[in-house]
Amino acid sequence: MSGGASSGVWRQPAQVWAVAFASVVAFMGIGLVDPILPAIAESLQASAVQTELLFTSYLLVTGLAMLITSWVSSRIGAKRTLLIGLALIVVFALLSATAGSVDAIIGFRAGWGLGNALFISTALATIVGAASGGSSAAIVLYEAALGLGIAIGPLLGGLLGELSWRGPFFGVVALMAIAFVAVLVLLRGPSEPRQPVSLAAPFRALRQPALAVLAITALFYNIGFFVLLAFSPFPLGFGAMGIGLTFFGWGLGLAITSVWVAPWMMRRMRRTTVILIVLPLLAVDLLAAALFSSDPAGLVTCIVVGGLLLGVMNTVLTESVMEATDLPRSVASSAYSAVRFLGGAAAPPIAAALWHAFDARVPYVFAAASVLIAAATILIGRRALARVDEREADQADEAVSVLVGDAA
Repeated sequence: MSGGASSGVWRQPAQVWAVAFASVVAFMGIGLVDPILPAIAESLQASAVQTELLFTSYLLVTGLAMLITSWVSSRIGAKRTLLIGLALIVVFALLSATAGSVDAIIGFRAGWGLGNALFISTALATIVGAASGGSSAAIVLYEAALGLGIAIGPLLGGLLGELSWRGPFFGVVALMAIAFVAVLVLLRGPSEPRQPVSLAAPFRALRQPALAVLAITALFYNIGFFVLLAFSPFPLGFGAMGIGLTFFGWGLGLAITSVWVAPWMMRRMRRTTVILIVLPLLAVDLLAAALFSSDPAGLVTCIVVGGLLLGVMNTVLTESVMEATDLPRSVASSAYSAVRFLGGAAAPPIAAALWHAFDARVPYVFAAASVLIAAATILIGRRALARVDEREADQADEAVSVLVGDAA
């Protein structure tokens, strides 16, 4: 393997690693509260639906704020946008840790979501723009950060949650402060020329058929994703550490398949074909979760298998969005992410309400139906995704070769 190729994934500029580390911590925030949901419900005398709103307020504000992040970053630059996002996460995580009611935490998680939106959409564009080895290598690195963060979040939440439900929030404060310093010191500036973006740009972007199809797909796919993540702690019936270990396995599987399996599949088949294979398998897994909802061992198995499938989907969808249009990466990322996070925001309280109205099986059936709608969206809109399929995954092939070579 040539020296140039071997620098494609892991040998990156310091600024890329700074943003990647901060991304790990930011994505930890998604699964961090998972192990402490039952503890928060018990300590603050909240219902399951109220507790699930910790996800909803976070994801709803994240999604809506995504619509303005490209406008903000195009005017103040990537570095300032990232730093503002990280600072907001530190402030609102600290406020969550000191809150005295579930309603207060719901509100503070909304502020956390604003910081998350400013950071996440800008981080992807920054890594793709600054990383060596091409856009596919950068996306592999970004998805690795996502998977690692989602894996560590529940584990940290479980470890600190055994001490107190406030512990995980304090943990995020400390880690995000470190990430803030890393970005401040190591990120030298925006990786792409600053070109002011209109506030209407993400809305216009969603009028492009390819991006619209992918965004609608992601909306329904994310319902399945967040039912599995946010609802499962309740039927599992474990303590904070048990939930944390379960979702550490889930996140680890997600990280492994996003980095290794997804690029391997894209070398051998079209992106839309990969999606149309994985989404029905995910629906089957969710239906299995419904059958095993009262069997902790079976449900844990379904959760971990779900993580393996979700990792493939995350990488393939992200690459597809980056290749679907000629739009600036920040605009495409903002528009797509805004829609997909809205699906994630709706899922947790709906799942909890279905649980109380029926039983623990129904939320998973609802999630499986949503995932099948996502698959049908790709099938119906496949012609609009011709550009996504026309570009063979040559870069992904190179990225995986580099990854395997560097890891050896």
